[in-house]
Amino acid sequence: MIARLLSPFALLLATAAPAQQSLPAEQPVVAVPVVDDIHPALWKVADEDTTIYLFGTIHLLPQGLDWFKGPLADAFSRAGELVTEIPEVDPETSQAVLLKRGILPADQSQRGQMSPKQRALFEKTLVDFGLPPAAFDRFKPWYAAVVLSTLPLQRKGYSLANGVETDLAARNAALGRPRLGLETLDYQLGLFDAFPAKVQRRYLFEVIAALPEIDKDVGEMVEAWRIGDAAKLASLMNAEQDDPAMVAALLTNRNKAWAQWVKARLARPGTAFVAVGAGHLGGKGSVQDQLAVLGVKSARVQ
Repeated sequence: MIARLLSPFALLLATAAPAQQSLPAEQPVVAVPVVDDIHPALWKVADEDTTIYLFGTIHLLPQGLDWFKGPLADAFSRAGELVTEIPEVDPETSQAVLLKRGILPADQSQRGQMSPKQRALFEKTLVDFGLPPAAFDRFKPWYAAVVLSTLPLQRKGYSLANGVETDLAARNAALGRPRLGLETLDYQLGLFDAFPAKVQRRYLFEVIAALPEIDKDVGEMVEAWRIGDAAKLASLMNAEQDDPAMVAALLTNRNKAWAQWVKARLARPGTAFVAVGAGHLGGKGSVQDQLAVLGVKSARVQ
């Protein structure tokens, strides 16, 4: 279930949602102690005239993690383009996509679709975070789950502003290099929108049940990411995956598509730096596994 909690964080990078206007301000960021031993995993795919680096990201991080150095920084400097899950999206476009994918029909409300027991738990959760009970009435359950899953982390000092994608995007823009997307924002939001309302609601209440421990769980993932333990990170992120349809939509099918993209990119000379959620680059069915199926080898370089 944890991977389901983390996967949507990439969506928030590009979505300034109307609902967030009513959310409480983020708590002051608490910096973590500076740690020198930081070497997140990095892979390389190459042929005679093309090199593609694969880097697994964490979408939210606390301050104080000096991860951009060593072979990773060198690989980034060699690249001619940054490739992320989605390209940079302007606020107007992101708002339009959210309205298309995340808003309920005018005659529906989120709490109106819940049982009395669900509604009571949902409203208590919102109140505990300082939100009005009606904060998500106009939004579909998947969106409420995405936003709620970030709130305990914000209180512990995690922030999208400190996330890997934000940092890499800023560095890439400063260098004047192109940034490409493997998917569109509409496609990513559409993955969640496509799930039946019953599945979305189950996902929402799984998130609510996980909220008391999510900061601890994410802390363990960040530690595994920090030391480059890709196997442990994959195990933590992809644990308790009990919904085959959700696993296929959010993980497996995307890994296959991204592997196809990498293979096709090898036909064009140059160097690309690909940064996607770390859960996609570890464990069974990872992007590297899908590349192997296509006859493309990948090598660990950090």
